[in-house]
Parts: sequence; structure tokens; C-alpha cells
Amino acid sequence: MTFLRYEADRAAPGKLPTGIFGLANGLARSGLLTPEDRAFWRAGNDWYDAAYPDPGAVDPTLFDKAVHPVTSCWFKESAAAHLLVRVPGYLALLDRYGVGWVERRSADPGFVLYADDVQIVVRPYDR
Repeated sequence: MTFLRYEADRAAPGKLPTGIFGLANGLARSGLLTPEDRAFWRAGNDWYDAAYPDPGAVDPTLFDKAVHPVTSCWFKESAAAHLLVRVPGYLALLDRYGVGWVERRSADPGFVLYADDVQIVVRPYDR
């Protein structure tokens, strides 16, 4: 099985690159988005919130830095037909605001902390 992750093209020292949803949310919080882009972002986030489980709601410790200092979220490639179809809109949003991103693929991105039908949350292996 292959897993996909879209993330910032660079990270702060000692950190993992931020995923595309975190990058888009950062743009929205910054107030930089045009009204049209803000509407796209809001509708997209609402759609994703309704379309798949929030791992943090299932297991509140997943994103607790005291428990799991480093985690990353990956789509299962099988999610392409349903969830990944909306990703190009987020990538275009990042492109419009000059936010660099990369697509990563891996058969084994780390120690799996959470899994459902469409995604996994991992603790990456030591780099």
C-alpha cells in the first residue's frame, strides 16, 4: 500500500514540514486570503470535516506533544477517488500565495499510531 502526504517544501530546524491543511489554515488565520479564497478554504475544510474522521477526536493523545512529540498524517492511496480529488484546489491556493509544497509517497512512513479507511497518523522513524 502507498501513502500520500502533501506538505511544505521545507521545515523549521528540528520540525517536520507542515501538511497542506495546516498551511492553508495558516494562510486563513493570517488574513491574507481574498474573500473568494477564504470561501474556498472554508467550504473545503467543512467538506473534509464531514467526509472523514478527525483522528484527534478519536484519540485526543495523537496530537498531544507531551505524548507524541512528532506526528504526521498521510492519506491512503485508496482515498484518491473520494478525498484526494479536492487536494488540487488546496495546492492551487498555496501556489497563489507563494507557499512551497511537495508531494511525498511512501510505503512505510513511520510507526502507525492511528489508521482508518482513508488515512494514517504516524510517528516518523528517526531521520
